[in-house]
Amino acid sequence: MLHAVAKNPEGVRKDQSLDALARQWNVAQFISFAPDPSGRLVQTFSRVQGFVPNHVFPSLKDAISQLFLQSSEGTINLRSFAPDNPRSREFVYAIQDIQTAVSEAIRLASQGLFVIANETVDVNDGGVSGVLHGDIIEFAPGDTPRCVEKPGVASLPRSWGLKLLTTVYGFTPEMDHAADGRLEFSVHPKPRGWKSSHTLVWEYEQITSPRQALTISWPNRFSRHLGDKAFGLLVAHEIGLPVPRTIVFGRHVAPFTFGLETESHEVWIRTCPSDPDPGRFTTRKGWVDPFELLAREDAKGSTIAAVLCQAAIPAKFSGATIVTVDGKLEVEGRAGEGDALMLGKQQPEPLPDEILHDVSAAHQRLNRSLGPVRFEWVHDGKRAWIVQLHCGATESSGSTLVPGQPEYWVEFEIEKGIDALRRCLSHLPLDVGVTLIGSMGLTSHLADLVRKSKRPAKIISPAT
Repeated sequence: MLHAVAKNPEGVRKDQSLDALARQWNVAQFISFAPDPSGRLVQTFSRVQGFVPNHVFPSLKDAISQLFLQSSEGTINLRSFAPDNPRSREFVYAIQDIQTAVSEAIRLASQGLFVIANETVDVNDGGVSGVLHGDIIEFAPGDTPRCVEKPGVASLPRSWGLKLLTTVYGFTPEMDHAADGRLEFSVHPKPRGWKSSHTLVWEYEQITSPRQALTISWPNRFSRHLGDKAFGLLVAHEIGLPVPRTIVFGRHVAPFTFGLETESHEVWIRTCPSDPDPGRFTTRKGWVDPFELLAREDAKGSTIAAVLCQAAIPAKFSGATIVTVDGKLEVEGRAGEGDALMLGKQQPEPLPDEILHDVSAAHQRLNRSLGPVRFEWVHDGKRAWIVQLHCGATESSGSTLVPGQPEYWVEFEIEKGIDALRRCLSHLPLDVGVTLIGSMGLTSHLADLVRKSKRPAKIISPAT
């Protein structure tokens, strides 16, 4: 639940600072009070839906009653502070009834404390909280704006981040007038605050930040919220690469759509785990009930974040790319659709120069924005479409998937398939490497699965 208030400039009380913040942005509904010499509470400021700014209510009970009536969660919080000390004092969270709130406010006032009553705001409603500072926006779900002090936040250029949030939630977050300052915010699917909009501002500082270097990476908390594939495709879409029209049926957010129409009326259904899990869950051409698929393959809701319905691309060639340990771009593919190639059931074949050119050009655009990347592509004879995107290089080179000198090696026949390989890897002791016997691409899901295990592994052709 969110309960932050405005930054307290020197000499300005917290309630005064919150009133100033509310003049520019939507804030959580609040009513503030000051103790008089007798210890009673006198209203100072307010922002409540349906009332003019700083409307004065007849009594403490009337004020608290109206705040309860307008609270989305049906509960309110009480924050107390001393006027000569910027630190907050006691915080009473998620009060459920009017009488308790009134009694607690009177108790705090008897100690000479100022009190701010505000509506409780749920951080677990599917939205995000974060900080906009200069050219960078950072955010995460299920947390307050203090999430930026923890690992795993999504860090994006300001323009990308705002566009991405607009795509996911269907509205543009309201963060005008932030300029180069530091703005703490939260974005909510359900309207909140005294202006009843989808963006709340919690704090703003007019400070200039030097231009910062930004490294974009995932998995992060927001990519897990949407699903890894959905997040990667959104990033490719924001960069301007062609991504087929995709409908995201998510567990944590309402369905949303992005991407371009293709020249096909067919669809692919792709499961979208929170974290990459190569080849484990369903990918199928043709419509499948996404909700039945979620129930069947992840009944506990702990692994698959979403199901993607993606417009099919008339595939002339399909494949994938990685960046090897020595920085080389490895492009693999074959004619037609690439699902069997990715599962190691078919082998890469020589690709026409124009296909290699278009895929390499797509990689260059992604690399300029993200650094080394891995992606799956489909070429329709006109352009290369991105159908999966991941960031980072690999440790692979030549026949070595993962370098290392384990004490023991075991052999695995590639023709047994990816499910058998997953079982094999899960049961091996840590000091054992894997020799894969047969042929497969360095960009296949089998190769990804081995790299994810971080176990020394090499490919040996039967002819070797």
